[in-house]
Parts: sequence; C-alpha cells; structure tokens
Amino acid sequence: MSTHDDLMNERRKKRDALQAAGMNPYTATAKATHTNGAVLQNFNELVASAESVTLTGRVMALRLHGALAFADIFDGTARVQAMFTKENVGEELFDLFVATIDAGDFIEVTGTAFITKRETQAIQVATWRVLTKSLAPMPTEHFGIKDEDMRYRKRYLDLLLDDEARALFIQKAKFWEVTRRFMVDHGFLEVETPTIEVTTGGAEARPFKTYHNDFDMPVFMRICIGELWQKRLMAAGYPKTFEIGRAYRNEGTSPEHLQEFTNCEFYWAYADYRDGMTFVRDLYRAIATEVFGTTKFTMRDHTFDLADDWVEIDYTETIREKTGIDIHTATEAEMETKLRELGVKYDGNNRERLTDTLWKYCRKQITGPAFLINHPTLVAPLAKKRPGTDTVEMFQPIIAGSEVGRGYSELNDPDDQRARFEVQKKLLDAGDDEAMMADWEFVEMLEHGMPPTCGFGFGERLFAFLAGKPLREVQLFPLMKPKNEADKDSAQSDCVACEG
Repeated sequence: MSTHDDLMNERRKKRDALQAAGMNPYTATAKATHTNGAVLQNFNELVASAESVTLTGRVMALRLHGALAFADIFDGTARVQAMFTKENVGEELFDLFVATIDAGDFIEVTGTAFITKRETQAIQVATWRVLTKSLAPMPTEHFGIKDEDMRYRKRYLDLLLDDEARALFIQKAKFWEVTRRFMVDHGFLEVETPTIEVTTGGAEARPFKTYHNDFDMPVFMRICIGELWQKRLMAAGYPKTFEIGRAYRNEGTSPEHLQEFTNCEFYWAYADYRDGMTFVRDLYRAIATEVFGTTKFTMRDHTFDLADDWVEIDYTETIREKTGIDIHTATEAEMETKLRELGVKYDGNNRERLTDTLWKYCRKQITGPAFLINHPTLVAPLAKKRPGTDTVEMFQPIIAGSEVGRGYSELNDPDDQRARFEVQKKLLDAGDDEAMMADWEFVEMLEHGMPPTCGFGFGERLFAFLAGKPLREVQLFPLMKPKNEADKDSAQSDCVACEG
C-alpha cells in the first residue's frame, strides 16, 4: 500500500507535468459562466439551446474508461458530471487530463449539457484546465473521516465529504438570520460592545485573562454579550438593543459547554421579565418553525412541542419536591449531605454553588416547554427582587432537562446593586473564581438612573440542542490541542482511507 508521502510525491510529479505542458497548476482566476446548481436547475433549457457553459469545482470522483473519462465536480452549490472524450477534447488534452488529474483537484470545464446513455445529466467537455492541483490525497467519500479528533482537525475535509455536516452549518446560519430578523422586526437596534474588558460582568464564570501592552494593565475577554454595556445604552436613551457575538469562558468542556461560543443578548427598556417571557416564547417558536420546520422535538427521552403552553415552574418548590431540601432554610451541611445521597458531584461548598447544583439535578427531570421563575437572590446578582421576598424577577426557558436562555427584570437600584457586588467580591476573595466581578462604574451609571428594563440572553447552545448535536459539533472549528509531529505522521497514514 502506498504511503502518504509516496502519494504526495506522485502528485507532485503530475503537477510538474502540468507545468511542462504549459498549464498553470495554481491559476489566479476562474471563468465560470454558471454555478453547478444553476446548470442543473435549467438543464433541459441548456440541452435544447446547446449553449456552451463553463463550470468550476473540485473533482470529487474520477472514473477512467479507455477513451472516456468522467469527473464529478463540486463547486459548493451542486455536483455535475463532466464527460471527457478524445474526440471532443482532443488527444493531447485528453491524455493530459488522464495523466495528471486526481480526486481533490480543482478544474474548469467548458462544454454543453447533454443526457448520457445511462440517462445521467452531464456536461460534454470541449476543453478544460486545471485551477488548483491538490498534493495531499483526499479521503474516499465511502469511508470519509471516522476519527472524531481528525474530523475536527481537518474540518475542511469533513465538511467537503459529509453533506449532512455541511448542511448543518447552513442551517446554523439561518438560525442567526431568523434571530436577527426577529429582533429587528420588533424594533431592536443591533449594537457592538467591547470584547476586551477591565472588569467582566453579566455572568458568573471564570474569564480568560490577557494583557494590554499599551495601557500596561491586565484585561479579560468578555464572558457575556455586553450586558453591563447594553444597560448603559438603556440609560443613554435607546429603548431596545441587541447584540450577537462571541463570549469566552475559561471553564470545562461538555456537550453543552465550550470555552468560546456565540450568544445573543437583548435589552428592552420599560419592560419586565413577564414581557420578556412572552417575547422569548414567540422568538423560540419562530426559530423552530423557520429553521427546523417544526415545533415538535424528541431528545434525551423527552418529547416536547414549543407550540404548547409554557408552564411556570417555581425554583424553590421544584427543589423541595424533588430533593426534600428547602434552599432558604437548609444549612450548607444539609445541602452537601443531600447531594452526596443523590450521587451528585459538586464543586465549591458555598451556599450559591450548592443551591445551583441542587437545581441542576432537578432540571434534568423537566420536559417543558417551561419557564423557571422565582430564583433566590443569591444566584442572580443582577436581577430585580420580587417585592417582599428573597427571590428575583428572573426567568429561564427549560426544555428537555436543560436551560436554554436566561433573562430578568434588571436590577436598577444602585444601592442594592452595590450590596450584591460586595457579596460577589467576598466570594471571589474566598477563592470562588466563578463569582461575578464588581463593576463600580456600572453602579455609578445606575446612580444616574436606568429605566425599568428586561434583559435576556441565549446562544448557539439552543441551536445545538434543537439540532440534537453536542455543542462542539455545531462549531466550524472547535479549539484543539496541537498534535506533535509523531502524532501528525501517524494520523496521515492511519486515520483516513485515502484516494490513490
């Protein structure tokens, strides 16, 4: 069996042969008159008119039959079969094609549309030229790339060979297109806020730390999509804003969590969390209908319909019903004992982390669609309190045991916000590196006054969830650890079944 290096050396010889024949193997321009998709869409008309067309694309499959050659070329819109004959192409160009072209090469063909004897739509080639000579052999389409690590490292090949994977990212683009259009149609202004911050805010997460050389100071990559900045815009007089962008959290990896991801956050002046619940329900239904073509989904042994009524679930009561723990009166020791009884792993033994872990155990049992409400103040440092209670005006959509968004009536009492930041500062000082940093300039903004506001955030995790994929699978290029040279050589020879 030929090694990877042997196959590459053979292709280099073919490249040199193309150059010797006067054909540039890395041309700068292409001259397609049609996309492949357009040719197939108008095929009968092109056959009738005998119009000459020029197509471009990568050779996905190559079949040689004596004085005949067939190549399937793909330009990103569709595949078209190109037929080469000595009679039509000429002996010199035909022999050059057979001697130098491999699967993986990019070529340009000019010819006319016709139906083959096997009733296949094809282009009868009159002339051709190479656009890019591929030196590395391409995995066969039959085998594809089965190794998950290799699929992510060579995503360009994975997407080329896997129609379903390629379609997934077209669908993901539509997810954000529908979201953006929904927001704009409802009067929201799209904004951009800083991704490098002196103080991270808007979430409880461990940030990535870096350094600003010009200002000579440490800074952080943002952990949310501009929550504290968009609230400043509410104070500035903008009634509705939203942002779609990247967030960064230096935390663990799971099917629902990555360190870099895209989220959307919106802020709506003169609205509260109940206004937000209605708006989010309608947004999620629109996304499901337009992106997935249905509101009904089945996953993780849960079946739900986003068109159904969205029930409201009380945070404290749910935990009490499913664990017997009253989070407002139980001690930290009692919470830890219960978590051990339930076999639940937990990090940190402060009250906030223990409360959140108990809830996460309970949520897996909830099908939804539902809104979780009445969270304790402790787990929501930026949400407005419900009058006369130790809970806040917060809501989270719950579907198939997962939280797929978070919103609340934003806290706009500066003294209350200052006190809650002090609590978070104590948690940070005690070693809780996921506690929220205090932003005293944000408190100063609140002292100038911010209108009643509803804020909400959700992200590509919702898309992954509805698509039935782990979050890593719906990212084009998830972060990978570098491979050493020995691993690289082994991967080239062992991990893919290559052409050649």
